[in-house]
Amino acid sequence: MGLFSFFNRKNGKDAASQNNQDIPADVFIEKDKSKDDLPTDSNGNASPDYGIRLLFQFLDKNYEAKGYDDALVNPDTTNLEQNIAGLKNDLERTLTKVRIFYSDFIRELDVHLSTRRRSGMVDIVEELSAKKETAESHIKKVIEIEQQAMNNTGVGHGIILSYTKGFRNGLAAISHHSILKINF
Repeated sequence: MGLFSFFNRKNGKDAASQNNQDIPADVFIEKDKSKDDLPTDSNGNASPDYGIRLLFQFLDKNYEAKGYDDALVNPDTTNLEQNIAGLKNDLERTLTKVRIFYSDFIRELDVHLSTRRRSGMVDIVEELSAKKETAESHIKKVIEIEQQAMNNTGVGHGIILSYTKGFRNGLAAISHHSILKINF
C-alpha cells in the first residue's frame, strides 16, 4: 500500500483495484520526438535548430557580454575590428546555411507536391502548399535580414552594435578598475 493510498480508499478497497482500466503511459510520460521527425545534418545527427530558428538563435545570443569579455582579454581596437569581422563572417555563414536549408526544403516540397498532385491527394497537396508558402515567407525574411546586414541596419547589424557596446564597456571597466579608482 502506497504512502497516500488512504486518500483513494472507498469502502475499504483501493480505487485502483475497483477500476480495472489501464491508463496509457502517454498520459503521464512525454515521449521524445523520434530522430525521423527532425532534419539531420550531414552526419545523420538530429539538428533541432534549422532554418529561421538557426538564424534567430544566432541573432539572439548576448554579444554585449562577449564584447565585454573580449575587451578584458585584449583591449586593443584592432581586436575589436577583427572580432567584428568575425561576427559578420559568422552571420554570413549562418545566413548561407539557412538559405541552403530552405532551397533544399522547397525543392523537396516541389517533388512531393508534384507526385501527390498526380496521385489525386488533394488534402495532402493543400498541406504541402501551405508548408511551401511558410518556407517561402521565411526565406524572404532571411533575405531581408541579409540585405539589412549588408547595409549596416536591422537585426543583423544589431549584433555588431551589441558587441561594440560590450567591448567599450569592457574598456571602461579596465580604465575604472586600474586608473579611476586611484585617489591622489
